[in-house]
Amino acid sequence: MLGFVIQRLAITALVVAVISVIAFSLVHLSGDPAAAMAGEGASRADVEAVRTIYGLDRPLYQQYGTWLGNVVHGDLGRSHYLRQSVADVLAQTFPVTATLGLSALAFALLLSVPLGVIAALRPNTLIDRIALGIAVGGQAMPSFLFGLGLIYVFGVKLGWLPFSGATSWQHFILPAIALGYYATPVIMRLTRSGMMDALQSDHVRTAQAYGLSRWRVIVRHALRHAIMPVVALSAVQLGFMLGGSIIIETVFSMKGVGYLAWTSIQRSDIAVIQAILLVIATLYALLTLLADLLNAVLDPRRRTR
Repeated sequence: MLGFVIQRLAITALVVAVISVIAFSLVHLSGDPAAAMAGEGASRADVEAVRTIYGLDRPLYQQYGTWLGNVVHGDLGRSHYLRQSVADVLAQTFPVTATLGLSALAFALLLSVPLGVIAALRPNTLIDRIALGIAVGGQAMPSFLFGLGLIYVFGVKLGWLPFSGATSWQHFILPAIALGYYATPVIMRLTRSGMMDALQSDHVRTAQAYGLSRWRVIVRHALRHAIMPVVALSAVQLGFMLGGSIIIETVFSMKGVGYLAWTSIQRSDIAVIQAILLVIATLYALLTLLADLLNAVLDPRRRTR
């Protein structure tokens, strides 16, 4: 197990190193950062002044080395537009994104796990097809379109829920549904296949032979084993939700990291864009590492891969 952990940690460290290079390079590959920061009406002298002030006149490898060294010491730079430390800006906005991601994951699990169990108990029936249809609908419909539909129905027409901002828990209901519904199909299918395998396993048949009630067999024996891979998958899905929240946050005007990324791109706020790319991608890598470790704990056979 120790060798497996060390191997996964090494891979994650390598991935994070590559992420840092990509996060730094993407901004420079998109054009001249100095011209973007100076603005459209800036003169050539203004652009050169910005280039000198922010050290953009140095070779790229020197810029990357300075930036990475600062990041290692916890300095993510300073927003030239907001006139704040990037770390402070992220500290203000990340709780919104984290709350949205966790709420969306909770909704996805609450919807997809029961659907997967029901579909497994009634395979190839109308109930199974309906459950699959509900789940697949989440993948077929773009999240922003689904979000706009939720706003129109539950926010505008019925007036049941707020649909702009993030000042109360009610503000997270509609965006969590819109973001979490997209993750429903993969979790539902995994739960369904896991339940079908568990129901055919020897230990479940033994439990049935001992005369245990059907409900106890399903919950205490079949579901407990079928849910194990879902637990590990949830960590990866949370990473997807944190990274994919930019659209939902924009639709619902939630000032989280996703909304910050969108506005920073419009403002050409280079330091903020680089920091968001690095933080979100690193979080995804760490969550993937967590999923691998959970899989290894739940299924010892994976430790040998």
